[in-house]
Amino acid sequence: MDHRVHAGEVAEDQVTAYLERNSSQLPSSFFLGAALASMVASLSFQVAHKDKQALFIGQWAAPFLLLGIYNKMVKQHGSDAVSREEHKDAA
Repeated sequence: MDHRVHAGEVAEDQVTAYLERNSSQLPSSFFLGAALASMVASLSFQVAHKDKQALFIGQWAAPFLLLGIYNKMVKQHGSDAVSREEHKDAA
Protein backbone atom coordinates (compact mmCIF):
# COMPACT_ATOMS: atom_id res chain seq x y z
CA MET A 1 0.00 0.00 0.00
CA ASP A 2 1.42 3.38 -1.08
CA HIS A 3 0.89 6.20 1.45
CA ARG A 4 2.98 8.87 -0.27
CA VAL A 5 1.44 12.23 -1.12
CA HIS A 6 1.98 13.23 -4.74
CA ALA A 7 2.06 16.74 -6.20
CA GLY A 8 -1.42 18.18 -6.53
CA GLU A 9 -3.18 15.70 -4.23
CA VAL A 10 -3.45 18.02 -1.23
CA ALA A 11 -3.86 21.80 -1.35
CA GLU A 12 -2.52 24.23 1.23
CA ASP A 13 -5.01 26.31 3.21
CA GLN A 14 -5.52 30.06 2.86
CA VAL A 15 -3.61 30.86 6.06
CA THR A 16 -0.50 29.21 4.62
CA ALA A 17 -0.97 30.98 1.29
CA TYR A 18 -1.35 34.34 3.08
CA LEU A 19 1.77 33.82 5.19
CA GLU A 20 3.80 32.68 2.19
CA ARG A 21 2.68 35.61 0.04
CA ASN A 22 3.68 38.13 2.72
CA SER A 23 6.90 36.47 3.88
CA SER A 24 8.10 36.04 0.30
CA GLN A 25 8.35 39.84 0.10
CA LEU A 26 11.36 39.67 2.43
CA PRO A 27 14.71 39.08 0.75
CA SER A 28 16.53 35.89 1.69
CA SER A 29 19.41 37.98 3.04
CA PHE A 30 17.05 39.26 5.77
CA PHE A 31 16.97 35.82 7.39
CA LEU A 32 20.74 35.38 7.08
CA GLY A 33 21.23 38.81 8.66
CA ALA A 34 18.83 37.96 11.48
CA ALA A 35 20.74 34.72 12.16
CA LEU A 36 24.08 36.53 12.21
CA ALA A 37 22.66 39.29 14.44
CA SER A 38 21.41 36.69 16.92
CA MET A 39 24.87 35.11 17.03
CA VAL A 40 26.52 38.49 17.65
CA ALA A 41 23.96 39.34 20.34
CA SER A 42 24.51 35.95 21.96
CA LEU A 43 28.26 36.50 21.98
CA SER A 44 27.74 39.92 23.54
CA PHE A 45 25.65 38.43 26.33
CA GLN A 46 28.25 35.69 26.83
CA VAL A 47 31.02 38.26 27.20
CA ALA A 48 28.85 40.14 29.73
CA HIS A 49 28.51 36.86 31.72
CA LYS A 50 24.76 36.67 31.10
CA ASP A 51 24.74 33.00 30.19
CA LYS A 52 20.98 32.38 30.21
CA GLN A 53 20.31 35.31 27.88
CA ALA A 54 23.21 34.25 25.64
CA LEU A 55 21.78 30.75 25.26
CA PHE A 56 18.27 32.05 24.65
CA ILE A 57 19.32 34.50 21.93
CA GLY A 58 21.86 32.08 20.43
CA GLN A 59 19.16 29.50 19.80
CA TRP A 60 17.40 31.88 17.38
CA ALA A 61 20.03 31.42 14.66
CA ALA A 62 18.86 27.99 13.49
CA PRO A 63 15.15 28.94 13.19
CA PHE A 64 16.08 32.09 11.25
CA LEU A 65 18.15 30.00 8.82
CA LEU A 66 15.33 27.47 8.44
CA LEU A 67 12.85 30.27 7.74
CA GLY A 68 15.26 31.56 5.10
CA ILE A 69 15.35 28.15 3.43
CA TYR A 70 11.55 27.93 3.55
CA ASN A 71 11.30 31.45 2.11
CA LYS A 72 13.63 30.54 -0.75
CA MET A 73 11.69 27.35 -1.52
CA VAL A 74 8.38 29.22 -1.62
CA LYS A 75 9.88 31.76 -4.01
CA GLN A 76 11.23 29.03 -6.28
CA HIS A 77 8.40 26.48 -6.15
CA GLY A 78 5.28 28.28 -4.94
CA SER A 79 2.84 27.11 -2.27
CA ASP A 80 1.69 23.83 -3.77
CA ALA A 81 1.14 22.04 -7.07
CA VAL A 82 -2.60 22.82 -7.13
CA SER A 83 -2.09 26.59 -6.97
CA ARG A 84 0.69 26.39 -9.59
CA GLU A 85 -1.55 24.47 -11.99
CA GLU A 86 -4.44 26.92 -11.46
CA HIS A 87 -2.12 29.87 -12.02
CA LYS A 88 -0.62 28.25 -15.14
CA ASP A 89 -4.09 27.54 -16.59
CA ALA A 90 -5.25 31.14 -15.97
CA ALA A 91 -2.25 32.60 -17.85
